[in-house]
Amino acid sequence: MESQIDHLQIHFDSQSLWMLNIALALVMFGIALDIRPSDFRQIWKAPRAMLTGVLCQFILLPLATFLLVVLIRPQPSFALGMILVASCPGGNVSNFMSHLARGNTALSVSLTALATLAAVLMTPLNLQLWGGLYAPSAEILKTVRIDLLEMIRLVGLLLAVPLVCGMALRHYRPALALRLTRYFKGGSLLFFFGLIGLALWKDRDVFAAYVGAVFGIVLLHNLIALGTGFGTARLLRLSRKDVRTITLETGIQNSGLGLLIIFTFFDGLGGMALVAAFWGIWHLVTGLLVAGIWSRYLLRKEPVL
Repeated sequence: MESQIDHLQIHFDSQSLWMLNIALALVMFGIALDIRPSDFRQIWKAPRAMLTGVLCQFILLPLATFLLVVLIRPQPSFALGMILVASCPGGNVSNFMSHLARGNTALSVSLTALATLAAVLMTPLNLQLWGGLYAPSAEILKTVRIDLLEMIRLVGLLLAVPLVCGMALRHYRPALALRLTRYFKGGSLLFFFGLIGLALWKDRDVFAAYVGAVFGIVLLHNLIALGTGFGTARLLRLSRKDVRTITLETGIQNSGLGLLIIFTFFDGLGGMALVAAFWGIWHLVTGLLVAGIWSRYLLRKEPVL
């Protein structure tokens, strides 16, 4: 039983996998409908905050995750799932969370756009680097034999192409983009996780046996992600609004992309899928909790600009 989760695979047929690809692309397209090319000017207006956000997402969080894996030594598939989640860009609800927390929404939107483009290279590279440095997960990577260029191509098609198309529609047809965004963001996300839920349901008995273990891992991992963003932003003396935004951008990861990579390149490896699926649920809870606390309590002590 101890190694069962490391060998369990959730099999998707080619048609289901295509549906997952399309669903995630639609999620990213919906996110891009809120992004304008002018939002990238934030990079030049506040380079220190932007660089801090990118540093947290693609350097410090994967490093902190690797150290956590070495410390707690979870089962290999759990460890690789943690590293994969930490290698993904910020999640699609981070902009809403930042707005709710009265953070720097322009910075959040710019970070989403920049991190999405950077993830085309950084997600596969971080997965290979940190996953390869931890011996148990390195064995899984050797068995799978991932084609790095193929993963870069997939991530590019699913993230960069919908991002560019959504931004183009927002630029040339802003009224239409604003009407579509309410349907794309919520509907496509529900469809995506509905497909994942059906897949996990087939092996629910095995997954139920690991709920306690994976919940503890995801809870600790998510706290470290939030702490990495908060601590780094505070250390670099960023504004309070920027601190809130970078905290949430680092603590909310695109677990949907992680799940799709798992189904495409790891044949739906059970432990990885369970970590990514639980993260996708739990980061919504902690994101809303943290944003709500900042919105309702902490901000009473400072002026709202």
